[in-house]
Amino acid sequence: MLIKVMHQDGTIGEIESYKLDALIHSKKIKKFRRSSGWVTIGIDPIREVGRDYLEAPEKEEFDKRVKKRK
Repeated sequence: MLIKVMHQDGTIGEIESYKLDALIHSKKIKKFRRSSGWVTIGIDPIREVGRDYLEAPEKEEFDKRVKKRK
C-alpha cells in the first residue's frame, strides 16, 4: 500500500507503508497522509510499533529514547 508523505524539503511523494516507521524515526519526512488527513510528525499523535497512539508527553519520552539509540 502506498502512503503519501511530505519530505523535509516540502516535496510530496509516495512510499510503501512498511517504510513509514523508519522514515519517521530518521526524521526524513515532515508529514504523512492518513484517511483522516495529514499527520505532522512531532505534533500529531503517532503510534509506536506495537502500541496505541502516543499522546504528547509519551511522544517526548519516546523521542528521547530514539535519540539515545543513535
